[in-house]
Amino acid sequence: MKEKKEKLFTKNFSLLILGQVCSLFGNYILRLALSMYVLEVTGSAAVFAGILSMAVIPTILLSPFGGILADRANRRNIMVALDGLTGISVLWAAVFLREDNALGVISVLLVILSVLGAFETPTVQACIPQMLTGDNMIKGNAVVNQTASISYLIAPMAGGVLYGVIGPKPVMYASVVCFFITALFECFIKLGPVGEPQEMGQKQGNILSVIKYDFCASIRFMVRERTDIMKMLLLTAMSRFFVMGVTVVGLPFLVRTVLGLEAAYYGGAESALAVATILGSIGAGLLTGKLQMGKLSRVLAAIGACIIPAGVVFLLEADTTVKYSVMVAAFGGMQAAISIFSIFAVSVIQQCTPDHLIGKIMAYTSAITMCTQPLGQMV
Repeated sequence: MKEKKEKLFTKNFSLLILGQVCSLFGNYILRLALSMYVLEVTGSAAVFAGILSMAVIPTILLSPFGGILADRANRRNIMVALDGLTGISVLWAAVFLREDNALGVISVLLVILSVLGAFETPTVQACIPQMLTGDNMIKGNAVVNQTASISYLIAPMAGGVLYGVIGPKPVMYASVVCFFITALFECFIKLGPVGEPQEMGQKQGNILSVIKYDFCASIRFMVRERTDIMKMLLLTAMSRFFVMGVTVVGLPFLVRTVLGLEAAYYGGAESALAVATILGSIGAGLLTGKLQMGKLSRVLAAIGACIIPAGVVFLLEADTTVKYSVMVAAFGGMQAAISIFSIFAVSVIQQCTPDHLIGKIMAYTSAITMCTQPLGQMV
């Protein structure tokens, strides 16, 4: 008898994706509106970039606690509460935002969003293994990645148009609506309890003792019991270290300084990378069941191989347009390859981690990756 194939877009997963679409769209148009408003008020884009960089610190520091909460409480309720609080925070900022207090209000808002993000990211990532199993987990992560990439491609353009027509505050109110709609979608998600009592270990005692127990248990799991997960986590972080440094710092330098092209060309290159990320996510879904664990090294090799043409073309007597085209194609190939690798790596970590530890492990993955990206950019 033929085994029945599991459905990918179950009710729970469909609601999660719809919520992610609304949440990411709201997030991207909000960030664009805030950056443009700070630019208008201060005349410096670097100010917003500095505030944004500082606001990332709470996410890195609090992510492990977000993972502990994701493994101790109902994940659906956590997501609903966090998106509701995000909407309320943005609403507060929109009401009180004025030119004379813009930097203060926006700084506080970004810190609040950073804190909430530290708890939301590991919770969302921990939900996927609860909703999907086997190869569908890889396909599910690919869909989440596609959703983020498409939102990143479309939302800034829509946000820019809205900002130009109606101004910053209406855009912020629109993002508030997006977050509340996300919370509404998440209300209808049904998830079972996290772990069995014997798996969860210490459930009584004060908060500090529970945090200490969970932290030690998760570290012990990675360092002693499943060292392959630690290796995969570090490999993911190292690949991001290389790619983010090259793309975020190298690409604009090559386009604007070396080739001397206008900002529009850099915008075109950024759009091409977003499309490459989407294509990489689609490729990951198509490769499910075909790309085995041992063959992931080929994907990593492809990341390095893709950058070679971008270097070689600058050694040749080629036209500027040719250099630009080859470089964008090379960077796009690298972006697609890192997208495929990241999706498979995260899926492998999720598949190998017990449900009562998945929130904490995904929190470590997120925090370590976030730390390596700015380091890669500095190097």
